Amino acid sequence: MTEPAPRGRSAGRPKRPPTIIDVAAEAGVSRGTVSRVLQGGHNVSPAALEAVNAAIKKLGYVVNLAARSLVTQRSGSVAFLLTEPQERFFEDPNFTTLLRGCTAALAEHDIPLMLMTAGNEPERRRVIRYLAAGHVDGVLLVSSHTGNPMLEQLRQAELPVVSCGKPLGHRGRLAYVAADDKEGAKEMVRHLIDTGHRRVATITGPQDTPGGVERLYGYREVLAEYGIPYDEQLVAVGDYSRAGGEAAIERLLGQAPDLDAVFVASDLMADGALTALERAGRSVPGDVAVGGFDDSSVAATARIPLTTIRQPWDRISEEMVRLLLAQIAGEEPATVILPTELVIRDSA
Repeated sequence: MTEPAPRGRSAGRPKRPPTIIDVAAEAGVSRGTVSRVLQGGHNVSPAALEAVNAAIKKLGYVVNLAARSLVTQRSGSVAFLLTEPQERFFEDPNFTTLLRGCTAALAEHDIPLMLMTAGNEPERRRVIRYLAAGHVDGVLLVSSHTGNPMLEQLRQAELPVVSCGKPLGHRGRLAYVAADDKEGAKEMVRHLIDTGHRRVATITGPQDTPGGVERLYGYREVLAEYGIPYDEQLVAVGDYSRAGGEAAIERLLGQAPDLDAVFVASDLMADGALTALERAGRSVPGDVAVGGFDDSSVAATARIPLTTIRQPWDRISEEMVRLLLAQIAGEEPATVILPTELVIRDSA
């Protein structure tokens, strides 16, 4: 014998999802108030805001993003654009740390983040075509090199953009958030010199990136402070990869075998340098002190824990998201430079 369907509901018919009308009724407010809460809570009293949020949670209301985009002319999403080959995303822990932080910061605003890579020309064409079509409201740009056409193409598409790091050649025209690369480098080089080293080499980042340029400036300025002549034989350019650091320290050992310390512009390169120094029979820090930059997950887990410069990744992520959302809301591009911190471990 078949049991009758419950009163008020047809047999076999799924329960409909709650609507904005249901939320308004549950909270005891108007539909307009609920709409303002969903768009950021502007001009809503604290009591009404609390009532609406409680109703949303109780009813399990989910915003209809397609309907909202028709009204606001916004997609409701943001792109995390890495202008490096895809394999670099998986090798360099800084990128995943930054992605995780930006995702968490945007989640507080119920905004999804799309990961995109554009490390070559075909990828750049596909990405800019997609972005310019209005599929995202703004772009968090990571690892931009001098001359990269993506910057100008994003500007032409009139998309809000925030860069991680100073965008070389675009200052004053593009929002960015950066750690103080030059001051961080200066603090590390002072530490190496103050602990008794005089033949201090450096492995720089690429010289078409802000970190590569600024950290080399810091190195040179501290040498001048201490009256130590700048020696090209003590400088090797790296590429922020582990293999690049390994190759760079080998070049330095061939050019300046008497070096007694090396400031490496990233932890990943510093880890590669440790491998090459061990192979060359040089002890760390006994024969050669090694200092890194980033305080990434690599620093603490390296074969010899790295003395390094800590970048405030959580704050960088939060500030990038804050500046981007401000631009999307109509504010002018702004910049933020954050302090770094020396972290002393076993390598120097």
